[in-house]
Amino acid sequence: MPPAPATETTARIAASTSDVVKIYGSGPTAVRALDGVTVGFEAGRFSAIMGPSGSGKSTLMHCLAGLDEVTSGSVRIGDTDLTKLNDNQLTKLRRERVGFLFQSFNLLPTLTAEQNLLLPLELAGRKPDNQWIDSLVEVLSLQDRMNHRPSELSGGQQQRVALARALITKPDVVFADEPTGNLDSKTGAEVLSFLRQSVRELGQTVVMVTHDPVAASYANRVVVIADGNVAGDIDDPTAEDVLTAISRLGV
Repeated sequence: MPPAPATETTARIAASTSDVVKIYGSGPTAVRALDGVTVGFEAGRFSAIMGPSGSGKSTLMHCLAGLDEVTSGSVRIGDTDLTKLNDNQLTKLRRERVGFLFQSFNLLPTLTAEQNLLLPLELAGRKPDNQWIDSLVEVLSLQDRMNHRPSELSGGQQQRVALARALITKPDVVFADEPTGNLDSKTGAEVLSFLRQSVRELGQTVVMVTHDPVAASYANRVVVIADGNVAGDIDDPTAEDVLTAISRLGV
C-alpha cells in the first residue's frame, strides 16, 4: 500500500521570538523587561498580547516589530531573523513586510485620506495595486471619505484610514499598539470589528497589544504576559476568560 500523503500539521508562523531577553539599563537599576520569551503568532489570525502594566507586553511587540533590539535571543518575521539584519535591512523589512497601527493615528494633517493611505507605497517607490486599494476601501467603509483631510474625519474614521495605510503594502503582519486607546467604547468596538474583518476577509495577520479584556476578546487568541514571560494562552477568548486569566496573576 502506498504511504498516505503528507499533511501540514502546523500553521505558518508570521512572527515569533525564541528565548528573548530584553534588559533596559545596567547595574542595580537594570530592568529585565523580557525574561526568555518564546512565542509564535500564526499567519492569518488575530492575536492579542495582554498583561498588567509593566508586564512586558509592549516591549514584546516592539521587539517583534523590529522597533527595539533584543538583549539576547532571536526574533523572526516569517523565516527572517531580525537580529541578524543591519540597520538598512531592518528599515527595509519594516517598510515592506510590517504594518503599524497606533492609538495616535499618526496621519499627516495636510494630506487627504487617500494621500495618507498611499504614503507607504510612495516611500517604498512601489506602484499602487488598485484592486487591493479598492478592496481595503470597501472593507473599511471609506468610499466617501477618501478626499477628506484628518480634521474632517471622526476618530474612528481616522483610525480606519490608519489601518488601511498599515495594510496597503500587504505586510506579513500588522502590529497594533492599543489601537482603541483614544476612542470611545462604541468607536473602539467598530475599529476592533474592522481589525477582525481584515483578518477574515483580507487574510491579514494582526498582533495587537491591549490592556482591555473586551478588546482582547475580539481576537482569535490571547497571549497573557506577566513579569516578562508568557503566563497564559487562550484560544477563542471571551472577556470573562481574559479577566479570569488576569485575576490569577494577582493584579
